[in-house]
Amino acid sequence: MYITNIETIPGKTIVEHYGLVQGSTVRAKHIGRDFMASLKNLVGGELKGYTELLGDARKEAVERMKAQASQLGANAVVNVRFATSSVAQGAAELFAYGTAVRVE
Repeated sequence: MYITNIETIPGKTIVEHYGLVQGSTVRAKHIGRDFMASLKNLVGGELKGYTELLGDARKEAVERMKAQASQLGANAVVNVRFATSSVAQGAAELFAYGTAVRVE
């Protein structure tokens, strides 16, 4: 399945439009990651635990979006976007959405 953040797939023609598809996941902070993050705040640097957590969440949200698109008969999702929001103390949602299409 093609996934892109632009309106078309280069070299392909959109022949069917299925509409909006989305995937999301809600992740909670891990006490060990929080402790390490607080130490990093003292000396600076990348919070690798959180980088990994967000990477995993992004992959899961995209896989769920792709599954929804596939159920509709799509073979591509265009105009893909990501959003995040805080849903509770220490928990955040990562949301992926786009337009499901069939290309040839």
